[in-house]
Amino acid sequence: MPKMKTHRGTAKRFRVTGSGKIMRAKAFKSHILTKKSQKRKRNFRNETELSKADAKVVGRNLGIR
Repeated sequence: MPKMKTHRGTAKRFRVTGSGKIMRAKAFKSHILTKKSQKRKRNFRNETELSKADAKVVGRNLGIR
């Protein structure tokens, strides 16, 4: 049986921490930024943990679950 291949699109969008959590970037930061407050835009920079339901699918694509 051949090795599993990592889904490259998934690998570019998600990051796995040392403890095994899958992190994702936040949405709504790409355009129409003038009406958004500095605080809101600053919070878009931080990554957040992926939900458990999504982590199952993404983990499979990354070859870790």
